[in-house]
Amino acid sequence: MRILGIETSCDETAASVVERDAQGKGHILSDVVLSQIEDHAPYGGVVPEIAARAHVEALDSLVKQALAQANLELDDIDAIAATAGPGLIGGLIVGLMTAKAIAMAADKPFYAINHLEGHALTARLTDGISFPYLLLLVSGGHTQMVLVRGLGDYERLGTTIDDALGEAFDKTAKLLGLPYPGGPAVEKAALEGNASRFILPRPLKGEARLDFSFSGLKTAVRQTATEIAPLSEQDVADICAAFQEAVADTLSDRVSRSLKRFKQDFPDKEMPELVVAGGVAANKRLRSALEELCDSHGFHFIAPPHALCTDNAAMIAWAGAERAMSMEASSLDVAPRSRWPLDEKSAPLIGTGRRGAKA
Repeated sequence: MRILGIETSCDETAASVVERDAQGKGHILSDVVLSQIEDHAPYGGVVPEIAARAHVEALDSLVKQALAQANLELDDIDAIAATAGPGLIGGLIVGLMTAKAIAMAADKPFYAINHLEGHALTARLTDGISFPYLLLLVSGGHTQMVLVRGLGDYERLGTTIDDALGEAFDKTAKLLGLPYPGGPAVEKAALEGNASRFILPRPLKGEARLDFSFSGLKTAVRQTATEIAPLSEQDVADICAAFQEAVADTLSDRVSRSLKRFKQDFPDKEMPELVVAGGVAANKRLRSALEELCDSHGFHFIAPPHALCTDNAAMIAWAGAERAMSMEASSLDVAPRSRWPLDEKSAPLIGTGRRGAKA
């Protein structure tokens, strides 16, 4: 089975062809991603209208590239999959309408994919793991601990009560005058910093709940920077190192509680897995902390390759392939959703200072 996937939920335009063989193993035949970083860098963040227009201009040619790289024609494709949410509504409309048009014109089944499910299932594409497993989703818009029981069967164990982790990285970078995107900039600066110079808080550390919080840590960074302003290059590096270390320590504490719960709920799984996905999963210090945590708890740590941690269409195509094996195709009437939680049964959490809830 060969699936053409399309991803346009934020500021990457992407198309990919993924094959699922008779044994259920996935093969990425092509994976084309066009980044919009240069378009948004002058604004210090993603501008939704600019993102949507860029998707319109690039998507058709990227679909052609994906087919060409896979050495396939559209007739060789078995189904079309596209991100239907969550994300920026303008971008979602571009990808979803393009995928529907291709599916209708070529008479192919169409699958509307939850972007978060794409992240959740990536480890089954790259590592062939079986259900159930734990997922730590850390991206610009989401920080969640999810129990992945099976396809379409997800339970949110914990979520952020305020800022997502990627959001905290980006805001810290902007506060310190570092370039966009903020996450890689903070990580790079931290390499030259002294993490012990500043003592920053570890939000919710020691609490029994499985949720996350990063707003207080971000506030502490701002207060620290204000107290010692004007900042030298070394000051910025030291603050970044302290921030990153506080995040690593906080994640270890928060995630450890979910690992313990998983072992209690699934005592017969000999080598349980913790999958880490999302753009922040590319941070080497955080990966190292989580690997150490998994070793101490008897878990197998899995983080997909960097290109599959950030937004990409291969994960969307794979999610479409998984769904095509056991579920009916989506209706062409399906609408894009700016918010679309993996676990729709869990009530959203609203933290201090938030206008609405994180999905």
